[in-house]
Amino acid sequence: MNKVFPDAASALHDVQDGATVMAGGFGLCGIPENLITALRDRGCTDLTCVSNNAGVDGFGLGMLLATRQIKKMISSYVGENKEFERQFLAGELEVELTPQGTLAERIRAASAGLGGFFTPTGVGTQIAEGKEIREIDGRVYVLEKPIHADFALVKAWKGDRHGNLVFRKTARNFNPVMAMAGKVTIAEVEELVDIGEIDPDHIHTPGIFVQRILQGTNYEKRIEKRTTREA
Repeated sequence: MNKVFPDAASALHDVQDGATVMAGGFGLCGIPENLITALRDRGCTDLTCVSNNAGVDGFGLGMLLATRQIKKMISSYVGENKEFERQFLAGELEVELTPQGTLAERIRAASAGLGGFFTPTGVGTQIAEGKEIREIDGRVYVLEKPIHADFALVKAWKGDRHGNLVFRKTARNFNPVMAMAGKVTIAEVEELVDIGEIDPDHIHTPGIFVQRILQGTNYEKRIEKRTTREA
């Protein structure tokens, strides 16, 4: 089975309106830049996007917000995107805010085939409204259900033609669990190598979870908020 695609556009050929799409990374670190740009160019609408954050204005998922392609965001942090704020306050964007650890665990639950999990995070807040509450060993918990996706878009440092992936540093946030939670996982990598060139002990995500892989290009790797010491 050939998993290698020539570019991001061809790898996204079957993404349709209304799809649920996960995008890995943390802030602007380790995000699938090529795939997000190609998804914007494809023009799919009414998307539900699952991501730790919503990018920034004009970059990352912020590009899809600017083109009004996202109907709903499931995120934990959205504080760097003014267009996100505008759409939300105007009632144009549905938002499901989820605590960061809960978000990661809901994605992991989907990847592990679990029906959900109980957590104390969010008990007594709006997060728990409408959800099952249970007391276990004297502590109150809320039931959180898994998040599945039609497509998981992930970015790795290195991958081989079977889809085995290696992530670097902060890019390991959300990418590995999302790679296991999508019906179709599409990985873009900075370096695409031949089979056998990656030491099996160094593989973070086995190729069995990856359906498509491509060589990424022209990475910007922007810094979300640059802070420097005063001279």
